[in-house]
Amino acid sequence: MEIKQVLRSLSEASGVSGYEHGLNSLVQENCPWADEIKTDKLGNVIMLKKGQGSGPRPKVMLAGHMDEIGLIITKIEKEGFLRFGTIGGFDQRVLLAQEVVVHGRKPLTGVIGAKPPHVQAAGEQSKAVSMEDLFIDVGFDSQAEAEEHVTVGDLVTMKRDVLDLQSSFMAGKSFDDRAGVAAIFECFKVLAKVSHDADVYGVATVQEEVGLRGAITSTYGIVPDIGIAIDVGFGDSPGLPESDTIKLGQGPGIAIGPHVHPKLHTRMVETAKEWNISFSSDPSPYPGGTDAYAIQVARAGVATILLSIPLRYMHTPIETLDYEDVRRTGRLMAMFIAGLDNDFVEGLTCF
Repeated sequence: MEIKQVLRSLSEASGVSGYEHGLNSLVQENCPWADEIKTDKLGNVIMLKKGQGSGPRPKVMLAGHMDEIGLIITKIEKEGFLRFGTIGGFDQRVLLAQEVVVHGRKPLTGVIGAKPPHVQAAGEQSKAVSMEDLFIDVGFDSQAEAEEHVTVGDLVTMKRDVLDLQSSFMAGKSFDDRAGVAAIFECFKVLAKVSHDADVYGVATVQEEVGLRGAITSTYGIVPDIGIAIDVGFGDSPGLPESDTIKLGQGPGIAIGPHVHPKLHTRMVETAKEWNISFSSDPSPYPGGTDAYAIQVARAGVATILLSIPLRYMHTPIETLDYEDVRRTGRLMAMFIAGLDNDFVEGLTCF
């Protein structure tokens, strides 16, 4: 199975935070290496790869969120134009002129418009268009016509096919964090060929973009000994300090900070060096925006680490990554898991 193509399908599918159910079958159908797959009440897809160890087996949870940021219809104008708000943190500067899908009674293609520059007031052209001045044009002539197809509360997603750039670079929407889900698939694919004692729970979590909710509930149910969150980090690009970015094409960033258990960090770095898997150090002094935080503080606490796949243009419809970084992230997790035993897990309570 070519997991890169699975990521393409995941990216192009729709699954706004709280409405990820359309992705469930896509995730389940593309993980043949799991021994068991289930969906919990919140919508998390939980894939279990059983370990070969006898007796009590360590439990490792991998979490990558499958929800995407999106829009929601807030008003239908009398002329048929649609006003909207955001679900999650969209960069409003990039919304103007985007193609979108309005998920009304049936999917409708639309475009995001605003007042053209020729008729803007003095000074308006030098400013980003505010959310209040943007609208969606589906081609309706009136409010009555629009209301036959669309209601307030309908969701809107970006209409974007994945683009193949040079080498193994890809650009598209919602790689944050469906790239993390693809990395879990890569991990399971490698684990199918190596011996490992631990039971591995790969979780495609929901509602991360609106409060880490899926990671909170799934961690509570699994009660893992070790948690590995896979998310995206700021990829290198013009205008960003090198100290704040992770270079594309050189593997994942291994986070270090208060949300990362020091022994997990040491072992992850050792594993990367042992298996010649390239990586970057990812200092993270202010954690809280990824599933790692939710896993760490669940129940009585979980030893946790964060792996960051470098991504350019985060929270836009043209998020860009190098798929080799996804592959390296999956392999790193697999070799880390293959090296675990109960002695190491029990030692995590001692600093």
